[in-house]
Order: sequence, then structure tokens, then C-alpha cells
Amino acid sequence: MSARYIFITGGVVSSLGKGLASAALGALLQARGYKVRLRKLDPYLNVDPGTMSPYQHGECYVTDDGAETDLDLGHYERFTGVPARQSDNVTTGRIYSDVIAKERRGDYLGGTVQVIPHVTDAIRDFVVSDITDEDFVLCEIGGTVGDIEGLPFLEAIRQLGNELGRERACYIHCTLLPYIGAAGELKTKPTQHSVKELLSVGIQPDILLCRAERDIPQGEKRKIALFCNVRESRVISALDVDTIYAVPLTYHREGLDVEVLSYFNMMKEGQEEEIDLSRWSDITRTVRAPEGEVTIAVVGKYTVLLDAYKSLAEALVHGGIANNVRVKLNWVESEIFETDDPVPYLENVHGILVPGGFGERGSEGKIQACRFARERNIPYFGICFGMQMAVIEAARHLAGIEDASSTEFGPAKNAVVGLLTEWKKGNRVETRGENDDKGGTMRLGAYPCILEPGSKTQEIYGERQIYERHRHRYEVNVGYREKLEAVGLKFTGMSPDGILPEIVEREDHAWFIGVQFHPELKSKPFEPHPLFAGFIEAAVKTSRLV
Repeated sequence: MSARYIFITGGVVSSLGKGLASAALGALLQARGYKVRLRKLDPYLNVDPGTMSPYQHGECYVTDDGAETDLDLGHYERFTGVPARQSDNVTTGRIYSDVIAKERRGDYLGGTVQVIPHVTDAIRDFVVSDITDEDFVLCEIGGTVGDIEGLPFLEAIRQLGNELGRERACYIHCTLLPYIGAAGELKTKPTQHSVKELLSVGIQPDILLCRAERDIPQGEKRKIALFCNVRESRVISALDVDTIYAVPLTYHREGLDVEVLSYFNMMKEGQEEEIDLSRWSDITRTVRAPEGEVTIAVVGKYTVLLDAYKSLAEALVHGGIANNVRVKLNWVESEIFETDDPVPYLENVHGILVPGGFGERGSEGKIQACRFARERNIPYFGICFGMQMAVIEAARHLAGIEDASSTEFGPAKNAVVGLLTEWKKGNRVETRGENDDKGGTMRLGAYPCILEPGSKTQEIYGERQIYERHRHRYEVNVGYREKLEAVGLKFTGMSPDGILPEIVEREDHAWFIGVQFHPELKSKPFEPHPLFAGFIEAAVKTSRLV
């Protein structure tokens, strides 16, 4: 049977939770036995979010096949367990880049290249490509209805809806019902105007997800249904919840999955409750009523916008789920430690995590955090840049290499960390130059790592070879391995050719591990990443000693 397409749009304001709504609906359809695929169409002109500052668009999520994508794909993977691919995220920039490349090759046979049909055709081709036996394809459209850059995407999905027919295309619109305190009521007018805007581009929403702070009275739902030309049962409340992992449960309770399947004539009478959501109930129960609490300090450089660390924060929650504890996160700006003593910020935490990052700003503060964790025997987890700073810290303060540094910060006499210019990916050799384009030129995607037998990481994984996702330009210089291992920093994970250090750890410490990859990208609530589970387990032991 051909796939059915569900298009999710948003109106009034951004950050209404389209990504979470898509992920939750995908999880609900999956729980009913259907195979799903989730996609994100982003209207910005960047080819991908890889060159964006995390302050602009939150974290850049990386897939196994090396795509730099929108952070919503992280939600999709965490909720459904379906690995995202390069073909699941596209931007205006990539669409235009492909269209212009075709024009330069003469593929359009001398025709005038226009937004309609050429750009919209490229978008449509993307939406329906790389689909095999999926029952449902959920496509989220980034931005809000009315954004000028989003018009080609809305036109493309309007055309697709006509082509596929109502039996294979459904439009879900997320909108806002603000509560006006002075009036003491929820206001439906923003939703009405948002739907009107969508209608102006030829799309009639079939289901409305209405975001609100409090319960929506039935009378207001009736009013929305009347003015927006939507069946009353398809005006779905989308209320705030205390944990995102309760979203599938609340949407099911509101009837979203039933209404979607009813729309496609796939819901028979009496099947409404034929769904197993026990794993979501178990997860939310653990999150809401844990047996204990640990405090983790995250010493980063983008802590002003926590979306910059979205997958990291969720992976720490998953580590808490694995140990039945609540994980309290103290976000610490690393630059503080370049002028202030770290003791007041870190002395009462049960674990310290230094995440990835780019550039010199805040690096000395991260090195101070590494040193504090090492000297105080506090569990330490360094990810990507956090591993590199741990290596530089050991080189400076233990191995006597006082000028140890990274070429990322400028010329270095002792480049313990240096620019990666050549590496293997499968049977292919990748090369990069210092002056090459920045976009898409890092070591990206899943690579193998061989673990040292008997090491802590090998014990944690229970395997000799692992595959983890990378996103970086600089590598630890293996030439310093002997000096660093002599002072206790062991290289316990290496690339198969033995050239690229992937994991370092200390045997003389409660839990001290640095990894060059990003394990947070593969963690899920029902399948916590073993490194995060192990890190939080160590933090629990530390909390009992305090």
C-alpha cells in the first residue's frame, strides 16, 4: 500500500511544539503497529544548519550518514527510534542549490527557471523520495504560516495534497490559544487568523492542535470548529506538560491518533484503545517519581540558549531514567572560570560534563572544569571539545607540557590537538584543507571505534567495536599518547587504523571519560545511551558519599 502523508504546519508564533507534535504522533502511530518516517522542511537559505551559530537555531543534529540537520530530527529519533537520514531534512538553500546546478547543466532545456514549477517540483520530489514500505510519512514545515520564505513549501504541499487525494494526504495545523489574564479567558482569534492565512495559500487544515496553558472549554472548541471549518472532534487540545515524554500520552487522551486514522478511514469501531503505551507510562512515571536526585554541572559556552544542548540535556534525563533518579542540571558558562574560582560553582555537584563547542572562547574555563573534576575525584564526562580540553589539561598539569594547546586557537608549539586534514570513511579517503568551505567539511556521521579490552568504556558498552556519530574538525594528536598515558590518561578507544584517538579515560579516578564523538545523539528514553547511564550511575555513588 502507498504511504500516506501528514503535513504539520504552524501559525501565530514559533516554538509551538510542531517538532514534538510530529514526534509524538509518529510514536502513537508506531504503537498501533504502523511504520513511520518523519521529515523536516526548513525554509531558511542555509544549505544546512551546520554553519549556524547554536544561538541562531539551537543544536545541529547529526545523522549516521553524516547529515547536519535541524534539532527536531533528534526529537523524531528519540520518540520513534527510527534513524534519521540525509533525505529527512531539506532547506530552501539546498533546494535552490540543486535547482541552480540543474540549470547550469542545461537540464531544463533552455526553459525559464521559476519558483513554480521548478522549485516546488524539487520540494515535492524531496518529500516523496527515499520511501520504501512506510505506512505514514510525517512532514513538518518549519517556521510559521505567512513567512515569505515558507511560501514555496506550502505551495508544494498544497500541490501534493491535490495529487495524492484526501485518502493519502492530511494537514495538521498547530496554533496558539493565548490566555488573557485581564479578560480571564482564552482567545480564539489568533487561531482563526492563522487558519485564514493558511486558507489564503489554498490549504484547509483537517486537524487543529491548539496550544494553550489551560484546559480549552468545549464551547471554545465548538467556536474554533465553526470558524475554521474543522470537525469539532478534530480540534485537539495541546496543553503544557511537565515532561515531554508525556506528550504521546496526552495526545492519545485527546484523541489525536484516533482522529488521524479516522480521517484516513483506518479506524474501525472499538479499536480506539487498541494501543500499547506502557513504555511511555513507565518513562513518565520514572521521571515524575524518581527514587533520588543527582546534580550535574554542564560547563558549556552556549548556555544562554539551552536548545544548543537539546540532545545532551535529554540524554542526561535518559541516564536518570536508567538509574531511577532525577537529574538536576546546573548550566555554567565556562568563561566564568577564566576569572572566578570554580569552587563555588562546582563543589556541591555530583558530576561534571563538558560538552562540544567551537573556537577559543571559554576554552580555558573548560580546562579549569576538567582539572577540578580530576583533582576532586568528581565523575567527569568530556564530549568532543570536552575530551580535547581534558587532554590539554593533562598535558599541561601532569605531563609538564606547559604550552600544550590546540591549533583551533592559533599556531601552537605543542599542538596536542590539531586540524584533521585526512581520514578514512569506509573505503574512501576524505581530505580537508584549512581554507576549505566550512559547510559540510567536518568529520561527520557514524564511524567505528575499537575499544581497549578491560577498559571502563569496553565494560560499559560490552563490545569491542562500536559506531558513534561525529562532528568535528580537530583531533587529539596520537603522537602525544605515550607521554599522556605515562601520567594516567589512557587512550582506550581508537579508530580501526590506530591513528585517531576516540576515547580517553583515567583508571585512578571514580569515573573520568572523554569521547571524541557525540553519544547524546543516539540516546533514547526507552534505550538510554550506556555512557550516560554509566555517568549518572557514578554520580549517584558520589551523591551517597557526600
